[in-house]
Formats: sequence, structure tokens, C-alpha cells
Amino acid sequence: MVLRHRTYKQRIFIYFFAAFSFFMIAILAFQYNREKRYRIDELETSLDNYAGFTHRYIEHYDILSQQNFERLDTIKHLIPESNIRITVIGQKGNVMYDSFVPEYSTMENHLHRPEVQKALYSDTGGNIRHSETTGQDFYYYARYYDGYFVRCAVVYNIAIENFLKAERVFIFFMLALFVIMWGLLSLVTRRLGEIINRLRDFAVRAGKDEDIDPHLEFVDSEFGDIRRQIVQIYNGLRKTRQDLTAEKERLFNHLNALNEGIAFFLPNKEKILANSHFIQYINLISERSSISAEMLFEIEDFKPLVFQIEKYLSDDIVINPKDLPQFSVTISKSEKYYNVQSIVFPDKSFEILISDVTRPEKRRLLKQQLTSNIAHELKTPLASIKGYLETIINNQSLPKEKQVYFVQRAFIQSERLNSLLNDISLLNNIEDAGDLFEFKQVHLRPLINDVIENLESRMNEKNIVIQLAVNEKVTVFGNDSLLSSIFQNFIENSINYAGENASIKIKQYLEDEKFYYLSYSDSGKGIAETHLPRIFERFYRADEGRTRENGGTGLGLSIVKNAVQLHRGEISVRNKPEGGLEFLFSLAKA
Repeated sequence: MVLRHRTYKQRIFIYFFAAFSFFMIAILAFQYNREKRYRIDELETSLDNYAGFTHRYIEHYDILSQQNFERLDTIKHLIPESNIRITVIGQKGNVMYDSFVPEYSTMENHLHRPEVQKALYSDTGGNIRHSETTGQDFYYYARYYDGYFVRCAVVYNIAIENFLKAERVFIFFMLALFVIMWGLLSLVTRRLGEIINRLRDFAVRAGKDEDIDPHLEFVDSEFGDIRRQIVQIYNGLRKTRQDLTAEKERLFNHLNALNEGIAFFLPNKEKILANSHFIQYINLISERSSISAEMLFEIEDFKPLVFQIEKYLSDDIVINPKDLPQFSVTISKSEKYYNVQSIVFPDKSFEILISDVTRPEKRRLLKQQLTSNIAHELKTPLASIKGYLETIINNQSLPKEKQVYFVQRAFIQSERLNSLLNDISLLNNIEDAGDLFEFKQVHLRPLINDVIENLESRMNEKNIVIQLAVNEKVTVFGNDSLLSSIFQNFIENSINYAGENASIKIKQYLEDEKFYYLSYSDSGKGIAETHLPRIFERFYRADEGRTRENGGTGLGLSIVKNAVQLHRGEISVRNKPEGGLEFLFSLAKA
């Protein structure tokens, strides 16, 4: 059930109606009680006159001292109303005379009768009750005189009851007045409600940013003034909001165009605004999804930065506008690096900027590692070349066949050195200048056949067979030189490490709208599981001695991985249950 809110008109009517009703009821109650009190006072005045008359009669004939109360029967003939009952009660409550009861001496003690108790303490007292002696209802009125009470009572019949009732003409007058006021209130509230509804419609249209009717007027001058002021304020605010909206859109477009994640916070850490990159980065760092910007302060990796910020949020700290506090930390997460910077402003609001520095950071680390590895790798062939040449130079009497042997060994090492330098150059070109490679539509099967043909003699030496299961129609968008290097490095690895009589299989096992998915496997002995996560690293060797023995540079699989990624694909490796390695990789269609 839907509850409808009362309109302003209804509420005003209810307020006025309730106030007037309360006022009318109060007046009616006051007037009714006043009228009733007047009637009671009038009756008690009559009864008081009878009590006074009786008291004077007793005093005149000295009835109290003579105890001759029968003489009071004369009073019954002197009082015109036959329903007036006169009772004389002693100070201790004994009934000394009662005009309605002949055997009044047998009546019970009347000291505790309500009207007698009131007269005892207030000289007079009245009460309406039933008389057990006569079996009638009376209105009793008692007055205390020195040594006794005179109680006068009137039979409480319909006449007396009606006499004590207040006149009801005033009630009907008030009811008529109420109806008139109800009509006036309805008229006034309806008129006021129409004006309020106009204002409400105006406010609703303004709230929806709709055009305002310039001809909308209010009859009442006060509301007309209000309307004109509101229109002026509204037009000013509307223009300001439009300007702010335009600026906000420009700001958001600028923030979203940034590669960095940026957010602004109030001193209480409530977010002012944040771009999409900021949310994305803290999701990646926290390894959670659908996280809000404010959750940054609860993520453990940001605690050092938050600690620095909180030191300046205290009211005791005054920030110099010319020297704003700035902090920076680097966070490493899932092989990615993020530089997080913060600036605290004089009003204690602050900004947090997150930058993905994975590529430059990894490049720095790789170059540092590469420099070390190159120096180490170059030493071996250079040392060998130098050793062979020094042997020839220092031993001129060496037999000619020995000299030829040493020269051949030096040549082999120089070839290895040349391959190493070529691989380093290719790898750096892929990483640093990948956009310089020419990409085009390349038919994959003929390209693989060319690579196989170039390495056929070496495969025949080890009796290696190869099976190619790639459709002739498979066409990828890529660089033919880099694609050739992928399959050449795969096959050379198998030639060097798979052993005699090995078999190689290249197949396309899946495709979707964007990628071809391929598999390269051999029947060798594979690699220990502990080495698999690192075999794409530069110069990493699962077997330290075997690579040099077979002439490898240690960069082949690193070249493969970077070439696949440059073609917007991914690559992974695993050991086959039956033995040998299997590489699973994807290449983009277009």
C-alpha cells in the first residue's frame, strides 16, 4: 500500500482546523462550566437562605437550649416549596431534627456525610447523593453554626436536574461559528494552496532544468516578488551550473585521457573525484574487484603513504602554500611497478597520483641485469678467442694442423659472439623500437616451411622428424622476420636439447575472431618444473653447461616471448605427460 503525502494545502487546513477546534472546545468547556456553576450557585443561594432562616428561628425561640426541636415543624409551613428538607445536626453528628423523617432520633450519625464534612472545614458544603433513610436523591447543602449544622436539601428530580443544566444555545452558536470558520478556512487554504502549487511546479521545472515560463505571475504581490527573485536566482545558478558542468567535463576528459590514476580527497578522506585509471590501479594493487577509491586507505601496500599523509591532516599542523608536502612510494605487485605520489594542500585536502612504471622500471632492471649478463656471456667467447690466438702467437713452432685447429676454434667462438650480439640487438629492437617493424598479412604455413628447410640438414644429422599441422589459409598480421625467428628459435632449441631421433609437432589447435592459437612441442625429456617459470628470462639456463656446449646464446626463448607479445599474443610452456616441452601461444589475425 502506497501512502500519499498530504499536500501543503491539506496541512495548512489541518493546522488551522486543529487550532480553531481546540480554541472552540476550550471556550465551550469554559462557558459550559461557568453556566453550570452559576446554576449551582443560584440553587445553593436559595438553600443557604433557608438554612439562615432556620438558624434565626432556632436562635429566636431558643430551641437549642430547650431541646424543643418539634417546634421547627412550623418552618415547613413557612417555606413555600414542599420538596425542601431541613435537617439540624449536632456538632458530633447526631441528628436533632429532620423535616422529612418523623423518627429522626433513630437516624444514624451524619458527621461523615460529605456535605457535613465540607461545612465543618469550610462553613458550607454541597453534595448530590442518595438518601438511605428516605430512599430519594437530594441536593444537600449544609452550613455550620456555633455548635450545630443546618442542612437544607431539595429533592433531586427532573426539574432540579434540568435547572442545573447549562443553557445549550451557546453551544449551537459556537457550532454555527465553527461551520462558518470551516468554510472560510477552506476558501483561504484553497487560495493559498493554488499559489503554493504554482511555486511547487516552478520548483519542479527548475529542478529538472526545464525552461521556465516567463509569463508566470502571482496575483499576490508578495508571492510575485518572491517569484521574480527566485527566477533571477535560478537563471544565475543555471548559467553557473552550465559553466561548471562544461568545466567539469573538460576536467574529466583531461583526467581520463591521462595514463595515470588520479584522485582528490577531503581532509576526512572522502573522495571528491577520481578517474577510471585510479580505480583500476587500486583494484590491481589490492587484487580485489569493485573497490571504491576510499578503500585505498585500508590497503596494506598504501599504508606507508597514508601514514605520511595523516601526519599533515592534524589541526595542529599549518601547511605553507609555497612549500606543499609531497610524498612518493613505489609499490611492486604481480610483476608490476607503481609509483604513488601525494600532495597535501593548505586546506588539508590532498591529491594521490598513481603511475604504472612497470615498463621503465622493468627496462631499468633488465638493462641492469642485461649489462651484467652480457659482460658475463661475452667473456667466454672472448676469452676463448684470446686464448687460441695467444697460443698461436706464443708458440710459433706449433704444427700447422694445430694452428689451423686453433684458428677454427677461434672462428667458432667469433661466430657465437656474433650470434650473441645479433640476438641482443634483435631483442632490444623488439622491446624499444617495436613500432618500427613492418607489419603485414603473412601466410604462416609457407613461412614455417622455409624455416624448416633452412634447418633441415641439422635436423637430419640428429634424425629429427617434424610434423606440421597448420592450415594453408592461416594468415596472421605480423612481421615475417620476427615470425621466422619464433619458429627458428623453437626448432633450434629442439635440435640442441631434444636429443637423437626426436619428433617435433607444430599445430594450430583453436581460433576465434581475433586470434589463432598454436602449439609447438617436441619429444625430448623436458625441463624440471622449478625452471619452467624462468625459461623466458634472458640468459637463464636450466642446465648451466649444456647451453654453452651446444652454442646457444641464452636469448632464444626471450626473443620468442617478446616477438609473440609484439604480435599481441601470449605464450606459456608446460611439460607433456609423455615427455618433452609444449609451448602454447597465440598470434593476432588482423
